[in-house]
Amino acid sequence: MNNENNKLDVRSLDLFYGDFQALKNINFSLKKQDVAALIGPSGCGKSTFIRVLNRMNDLIPSCRTTGEVLLDGEDIKSSIDITELRSRVGMVFQKPNPFNMTVFDNVAYGKRMQGLRDKRQLADIVEISLKKAAIWDEVKDRLKRPAQALSGGQQQRLCIARTIAMEPEIILMDEPTSALDPIATGRIEELIGELKKEFSIIIVTHAMHQAARVSNRTAFFLLGDLIEYNDTKEVFTNPKDKRTEDYISGRFG
Repeated sequence: MNNENNKLDVRSLDLFYGDFQALKNINFSLKKQDVAALIGPSGCGKSTFIRVLNRMNDLIPSCRTTGEVLLDGEDIKSSIDITELRSRVGMVFQKPNPFNMTVFDNVAYGKRMQGLRDKRQLADIVEISLKKAAIWDEVKDRLKRPAQALSGGQQQRLCIARTIAMEPEIILMDEPTSALDPIATGRIEELIGELKKEFSIIIVTHAMHQAARVSNRTAFFLLGDLIEYNDTKEVFTNPKDKRTEDYISGRFG
């Protein structure tokens, strides 16, 4: 199953919180420049799954996993340092969470934590990242102002810029537009279309039309099982499993 074109390979992944099994025998792969949408009802394991991919679940004492997660063929538990992993696999959360600092310092934060001190280099990284996140023109005259003064949609694009600044290979997005209005949501969706030229992206979404618009692969999760994972068009027009069809057509969930 390991294919050299795959950025990510997940094999036989089980995840437990204590005695409760939240993910069951998940097999999943992601190629370079893929956008994979994860759909399914609340509590079915989508967010839990993406948190496995940058080991955020390690912070939960009762959580344990079995199986393998390979990034470029390397096991993320045994072969990759967790700090390196989190710079290679970035995360954008459901609610915008800018740090309580200026716009500039938000984007520069990660590189500073890695020890970069050169002001010119930092300024270049901040500008490039804000441009890639399609927010430079809105904030270029406000770099020294508090990030909290931005609108919700701007804050979310700032958080995407903060992630991009770390030069990740994969960007995980956990319902990145659920707290935003339709116009801000449209901007983020357009942005995903641009970002996929450079990054592999996994997006958790409750909005079926969003999955159809932004992704080329779609995975349907139900009660901890990955029921179906295929080309997005195929999943929406010709689902292989009755449960997928029922969910997409609105018969449950």
